[in-house]
Amino acid sequence: MGFLSLIIALLLEQVRPLQDQNVAYNAVRGTARALERNFNAGESQQGILAWLILVVPITLGCWAMFLLLARIHPFLGLGWDVVVLYLTLGFRQFSHYYTDIQLALASNDVVRARMLLSEWKQHLSPGFTAAELGAGEISRMAIEEALVASHRHVFGVFFWFLVLPGPSGAVLYRLTDYLARAWSQPKNLQGEPFGRFAVRAFWLIDWLPVRLTAIGFAIVGNFEDAIFSWRNHATQWRDRARGVILAAGSGALGVRLGDADSFQGAPAFDLETAFESIPGIEASPAAMRSAVGLVWRSLVLWMILLLLLSLAGLFG
Repeated sequence: MGFLSLIIALLLEQVRPLQDQNVAYNAVRGTARALERNFNAGESQQGILAWLILVVPITLGCWAMFLLLARIHPFLGLGWDVVVLYLTLGFRQFSHYYTDIQLALASNDVVRARMLLSEWKQHLSPGFTAAELGAGEISRMAIEEALVASHRHVFGVFFWFLVLPGPSGAVLYRLTDYLARAWSQPKNLQGEPFGRFAVRAFWLIDWLPVRLTAIGFAIVGNFEDAIFSWRNHATQWRDRARGVILAAGSGALGVRLGDADSFQGAPAFDLETAFESIPGIEASPAAMRSAVGLVWRSLVLWMILLLLLSLAGLFG
């Protein structure tokens, strides 16, 4: 049933992409803001309590609903899986930015490409601007955002959907991802003890999926360069999880990703040496097409593995 649920949810998402402003997402955003507003008294314990109040009931409630519907009829359980996966998977939630940037660069409209990249990245980094970037830098940043987004919106969800019963794992992953950002990245919350637990919880939940995503990129791309880049450059990134994905993706694509601002605070010549030692060519609009192929091949790999696991469970 898990394989069928994922196939249906992915097809639905391609046919009718989920809008960012929808009832479920708005309810989570509103609840997260209310909890932060009412519980944040400057202590990490309040952040733990707020996280538990939001994440645990929704995750358990999702599981309980699955059990109830599946007991009535298996196809009702399948339908609930599809609904939850449709809400938690998100290829089309970021791919339209990537596609539009590709089209803008293909028509030499760098100004529009800058605007689109700025709008995309400002969802996570409100102060970001691409006003001074050329086509190569725009391509590099778009590839980086796409690889990370494909993990957090697709592959990470896949993993936890398979690990926990029903669709509860998908809900747990997406909620934990959202709270880690919502309670730590806005300027008024940066460095606040309130968001520390949310960040740590997501790091723990995402530790294994990040590495599985990197392995997937290596298998469907240039394996030797992906492993080399992962082993030698992932730890140089400020964000270690992001570094694992992008180091492996860089080697798999044969394209240099990252810049001095992405790496740890070390002497400039060390950063330059590290960046120059990354195998591959400079990012370009043509490399964006290769990145799309890498993500889709990785998705096919995951689906084949899931199909094999489903068949093994069916006939085992």
